[in-house]
Amino acid sequence: MASPQAPHVVIFPFMAQGHTLPLLDLSKALSHRKIKVTIITTPANAKLIFKDTENHPNIGLVEIPFPIIHGLPQGTENTSQLPSMEFLFPFLMATKQLQKPFEQVLQGMSVSKSLPICVISDFFLGWTLSSCQAFGVPRLVFHGMCVLSMAICKSVCVHMPHTKAKSVLDPIDLPGLELPFDLSVSELPAQLIQATDQNDPFFQFMSDVGQADCHSWGVVVNSFEELESGTVSSFETFYENGARAWCLGPLFLYDKVEGINKPISQNQPNKLIQFLNDQVTLGSVLYVSFGTQADLSDAQLDQVGLGLEEALVPFLLVVRSTTWSPPDGLEERLEGKGLIVREWVDQQQILSHRAIGGFFSHCGWNSVIESISAGVPILAWPMIAEQSLNAKLVAEGLGAGLGIRKTHDDLGSGIEVSRQAICEGVRELMEGEKGRDARERAQALGRVAWRAVQEGGSSHEALNKLIDQLCAFSGQ
Repeated sequence: MASPQAPHVVIFPFMAQGHTLPLLDLSKALSHRKIKVTIITTPANAKLIFKDTENHPNIGLVEIPFPIIHGLPQGTENTSQLPSMEFLFPFLMATKQLQKPFEQVLQGMSVSKSLPICVISDFFLGWTLSSCQAFGVPRLVFHGMCVLSMAICKSVCVHMPHTKAKSVLDPIDLPGLELPFDLSVSELPAQLIQATDQNDPFFQFMSDVGQADCHSWGVVVNSFEELESGTVSSFETFYENGARAWCLGPLFLYDKVEGINKPISQNQPNKLIQFLNDQVTLGSVLYVSFGTQADLSDAQLDQVGLGLEEALVPFLLVVRSTTWSPPDGLEERLEGKGLIVREWVDQQQILSHRAIGGFFSHCGWNSVIESISAGVPILAWPMIAEQSLNAKLVAEGLGAGLGIRKTHDDLGSGIEVSRQAICEGVRELMEGEKGRDARERAQALGRVAWRAVQEGGSSHEALNKLIDQLCAFSGQ
């Protein structure tokens, strides 16, 4: 247990799985250092968080009520419960109503003389900055992105190169930022170039959280310095208050370094474990998953299933859709060669299995950092948010993956990538020369990732320095 004089850190994740899990990993890393951690969450999210952290005695939870959102059932407290992404903005706006109960929590800590040395809160919870300032507590912001993608997004907002480009295919220039690849307007996140109406409520919301970000004490990054190719200092120039970007990741590896490993059988469907264990050849299976936010049409999933079949590579396909049924006879033809799973799976465990040799991914940052840490190359198919930037980094900047060829043919509604492109991409990743090069590069980066979180590594040392600076700032 942490001693009464132990430093105290408050962590406030945004209510989405991809935003929450890295901060839970950070909480556990702090707990290993005998630091008391208080996680602020809501009732419907508390069960998952408690289950993930219950073996860490220095971590506690405080629940605050989530407001009811018009048009959604009571108890909708996580983006995974939204019927469509059209409800994301009302959900984001509802989080502002958490400010008063959050300040009541800080007030209680102030009265009991247990104010934290810092609050680490999600980028979307920008209002936490003013709350922290009212109590004299530093606020650090967590974006859930790598430094390079954050730097590109900030530079685009400042310099607006898309308004000067003659063609969406022309390379853009971002002053003060050296990119490890060419970047065109067509490859920028859509929300960056579409949000131009300053009277639009979503634009105003993003502007507000962006301002809070720029005035925060620091930025916590789930990455490691060696992966960021010197981009950190360029990124920090966007913070006029001298805030630092602290590369502390891969955050999920700290538990593993401490020897806390869940067996592959835990929380996994039995048929999945059997399928992977039955594979004779090391690294022969392609893991296919496209995250928890983007939705693929049934027609597109047909192309995915048929393309995987034609590639003749063993695969594990995780599907979120509740409406898709595989094309007639597909599952029967795949018996022993491919597996389609609809249940929740533990991605980190799957990627670390000896049978996995590639990851067909949407390139959300959590997926990228988990795949690289496992030494698994990526076939990149970006879909939303900053995933296009992550995909460029993986394939062209790091050389740890390949990009998928998107179709320009009229294949019908909701089809962006054809079965032929999927077949070709899978074969090249799993059996081709480019795939072999990407695998070697991914494995080399994986070794660097593990060293980063071990004693003396870049992330391990950065975490120590961050704690020391915060303790000094708070007078502890």
